[in-house]
Amino acid sequence: MPDQAAVVRDLAFSYRNQPVLDGIDLALARAETVALLGPNGAGKTSLMRLLAGRLVPSRGSVRVAGGDPAREAAVRRAIAWVPQEIALYPRLTVRENLEVFARLMGLNRAARGPAVARALGRAGLEEVASRLVGVLSGGYQRRANIAAALLAEPALVLLDEPTQGVDQAARAAIHGVLERLPEAGAAVLIATHDFAEAERLADRVVLLQGGSLRLDGRLSDLLAGLRAGPPEHEVALAEAAGPAASAALRQAGFHPASPLMWRAGHAMAGGRDGAALLAHLRRHGVPVREIRVREPGLDVLYRDVTAEEPPAGPARLPAGVPA
Repeated sequence: MPDQAAVVRDLAFSYRNQPVLDGIDLALARAETVALLGPNGAGKTSLMRLLAGRLVPSRGSVRVAGGDPAREAAVRRAIAWVPQEIALYPRLTVRENLEVFARLMGLNRAARGPAVARALGRAGLEEVASRLVGVLSGGYQRRANIAAALLAEPALVLLDEPTQGVDQAARAAIHGVLERLPEAGAAVLIATHDFAEAERLADRVVLLQGGSLRLDGRLSDLLAGLRAGPPEHEVALAEAAGPAASAALRQAGFHPASPLMWRAGHAMAGGRDGAALLAHLRRHGVPVREIRVREPGLDVLYRDVTAEEPPAGPARLPAGVPA
């Protein structure tokens, strides 16, 4: 279909006779941002490498802009692959890096200057264009990494953990860049473990587990379904819970979201209101700092889906294969 930038049908991939992905069907529409979620080892990076033409499927097909990225160089040039690693020359300026990548992408001399200027503007890098990449912050380096991938006006943009390891200000700046990517008509696929990032950027969410797609839906529909039910309750702790405190929290229906945050996705256990629950937990030695009520988010849906028994198929990624 003309509005589809990429289509995957019955995709399977094995490494050294070990299954990694099996039976993947996925379509990515132009001007759409899709968040790719899944636990470590689910096969997210392998799926993105297959879409980028860097791996060849064991079975099934991958089509991007109507062609096979594993076999057609022209199709690969329509794909922007932004890995976690910074793939830039640290002793060149941002502008010089983009000029080098423009030549490597095959842009002719007349097209290079406008393409570099456009990429600098889209990534908000004009003010640091003349600075060496090696002296820039991690956030600026990641934005330059994205800018380099956008030089050829790709039909498909693949980003693997685009904000990993950056501070909140840099994260917000990168999000500002990513939010504008669909405006040029590209399909955007973002692999992330950051649920807030997915909720901010994505139109649609797909969840990969055990080499199979477990969930594919519009973000607005998924969140509306969650929020039609009861609110979620959070217990914020002053310090990490020890064994006895953890047991008390679990008995009250809570599960750990982080060392200092426990959550329950249902009404207060035992019919207690907030004050009664606070007193109950403190009597059992739980170092409660605060109890809060929140709307359920994507993290709740992720927890519920991944906690279910996965379908038969690839259960784990073999050693040496990127997740």
